[in-house]
Amino acid sequence: MATQAHSLSYAGCNFLRQRLVLSTLSGRPVKIRKIRARDDNPGLRDFEASFIRLLDKITNGSRIEINQTGTTLYYQPGLLYGGSVEHDCSVLRGIGYYLESLLCLAPFMKHPLKVVLRGVTNDQVDPSVDVLKATALPLLKQFGIDGESFELKIVRRGMPPGGGGEVVFSCPVRKILKPIQLTDPGKIKRIRGMAYSVRVSPQMANRIVDSARSILNKFIPDIYIYTDHMKGVNSGKSPGFGLSLVAETTSGTFLSAELASNPQGQGAAVLPEDLGRNCAQLLLEEIYRGGCVDSTNQSLALLLMTLGQQDVSKVLLGPLSPYTIEFLRHLKSFFQIMFKIETKPCGEELKGGDKVLMTCVGIGFSNLSKTLK
Repeated sequence: MATQAHSLSYAGCNFLRQRLVLSTLSGRPVKIRKIRARDDNPGLRDFEASFIRLLDKITNGSRIEINQTGTTLYYQPGLLYGGSVEHDCSVLRGIGYYLESLLCLAPFMKHPLKVVLRGVTNDQVDPSVDVLKATALPLLKQFGIDGESFELKIVRRGMPPGGGGEVVFSCPVRKILKPIQLTDPGKIKRIRGMAYSVRVSPQMANRIVDSARSILNKFIPDIYIYTDHMKGVNSGKSPGFGLSLVAETTSGTFLSAELASNPQGQGAAVLPEDLGRNCAQLLLEEIYRGGCVDSTNQSLALLLMTLGQQDVSKVLLGPLSPYTIEFLRHLKSFFQIMFKIETKPCGEELKGGDKVLMTCVGIGFSNLSKTLK
């Protein structure tokens, strides 16, 4: 067991997931103090407590201590166990909040993970399940995580504030990850999307599609936006609609953007036409930022590069998001790994914003539970 000397100490509620995920992978205990200590409502929120419960379900022998007010958390990680798990996520955050962390941990379980998550599938804060399915799964495949049992399925949609959605995520286990060389983003060759509507008129989805196409058609002809109108029990508990768009490049890179309507009873009503237009513009902005991994999955790519074999991995990213910058600091604390960061100003061949080339040597992390057959 890790001794007290190796444990890391942090203050504040930010980046809680990053710290707990890296703690679980590195086996180093972590203590987080002053979690919203000066707030009117101090301590951990429901969605964070729910996340800690989920970690407890997929690990074996984790020790979690939370003080009376919930402002201090001590987490001593156990072994990643996996297996079949069901979890009711808090409706305050989307299922994407929980799924992002599961994507980081799933390949290193003892048994292949099959998890059923219930809650909000699409909201305005977290990456939706549609976007993670279209961008994060192909990214994991680049690292050699693939197989028949690798899938993410949306059984029911749930919009905030009621939730009621359900997704099934299953992932095979891997002993080691392949190093990657993603330095050529390629050109955009097609755009795919999903316009969904639940508990509102199915016409909403068609209106979103028309307005999004009105912008994107100027750039590329190969655009197909599916409409998904879920009925009855599959539509969750609250009305809403939204759009997720994914642009695929010639070299197999996926860039995404999404928008959802305001939750029932909160904020002004959004017109589907405006939502479609705004989402198309967000996609164009993401394409301008560019890189081989979109801004949602930057930290996932960097983590899997860190955990790869002791070989050089390179990835070309668009401008680093603040979340990714903090993630790099955490990677240094937990795994003592530093990335070589080179800025690539947008030359003639690289259109769009300035790019960053990230290079690292993997730490040779291997899945201890998976013995060689």
